[in-house]
Amino acid sequence: MLYSWLDTFFWGLHIFIIGFNMGGWVLNSTRRLHLIIVLLTLASWFILGFWYGFGYCFLTDWHWEIKRELGESNLPNSFITYLVNYQLGYTFSVTTIDTATAITFAIILILSFYKNRNFIKKWCC
Repeated sequence: MLYSWLDTFFWGLHIFIIGFNMGGWVLNSTRRLHLIIVLLTLASWFILGFWYGFGYCFLTDWHWEIKRELGESNLPNSFITYLVNYQLGYTFSVTTIDTATAITFAIILILSFYKNRNFIKKWCC
């Protein structure tokens, strides 16, 4: 029962973080937090990814451990691939999903830097 609850919790957390990464830059009140979350996502993908593979997400890793305890197997490397192909029923290739994710994330990162430019100037210069 605990694992089922944790699976639901991580599902919701994943959806929240993806949604916040996509739209948190819009509101002035959430822009700094958005920048932090986007940079943490980037750090997971690249810094931890240096050791675990590009695009590594520690949150997905924890979530997949729970799903394995619940008996699921053959899980993809990415929660977004899982969401699109397994939950929404599409059949996009992993390369297509990873490319779309990277392009979208790059646009969001640029928007976040732009919207936080005054904060970044104060913080680093």
